[in-house]
This record gives sequence, C-alpha cells and structure tokens, in this order.
Amino acid sequence: MKKVEAIVKPFKLEEVKEALSAVGIQGLTVTEVKGFGRQKGHKELYRGAEYMVEFLPKVKLEVVVQDERLEQVVEAITRAAATGRIGDGKIFVLPVDEAVRIRTGETGEIALG
Repeated sequence: MKKVEAIVKPFKLEEVKEALSAVGIQGLTVTEVKGFGRQKGHKELYRGAEYMVEFLPKVKLEVVVQDERLEQVVEAITRAAATGRIGDGKIFVLPVDEAVRIRTGETGEIALG
C-alpha cells in the first residue's frame, strides 16, 4: 500500500476530488495548509502598505491506495491540479505498512475499501 500526499492550489481541490472519484477513490483527507517552495511567497498591498506574504495557502490531500492503483491516482492528481504556472504543488508517495478499519478491525488492503 502507498500513501499519496498532494499539495495543491486551493481552487483546484474540487477538480482533484472529481478526478480521484473518477478513478474509483472513495476516501480522502483534506487539510488546509500554508507553505512555500520556489515561489517564495509574494507581495500584497493592504491599506497602502506593501507587505510580504511568505506562506501561501495550499491544500494537502491524503489518500492511501493499493500499489497497483498508485500510477492511476498520481496521474489523476497531476492532470487535475496542473495550471502550468509556478506553485502548482507537489505529490509525495510514501510506503504504508498497515491499515486498520477501526469499526471492524479489518486490516491491510481490505481496510481501504
């Protein structure tokens, strides 16, 4: 099993959710986060004063999938989140040793469905 973490622009959340749903993903965790990469923030104007916004708002999506579905999920996120501009985000793939459905005690890939 693999955990896919994707950091994307907030306005792309709905498109990514729909793309994941289209490839059969039923569960998803979403967290509002702030951060920066190469973009290094940007300047904004507030009441005539210029200030630097270093941490940009992003959305972090997390989903755990079977190994054989990984490529399909990464491709769906990449397609849906891309704008072609700097700051589109990143996708990270991590190994998952175990999953347990709390309600039933089911473990492994069975617990994902």
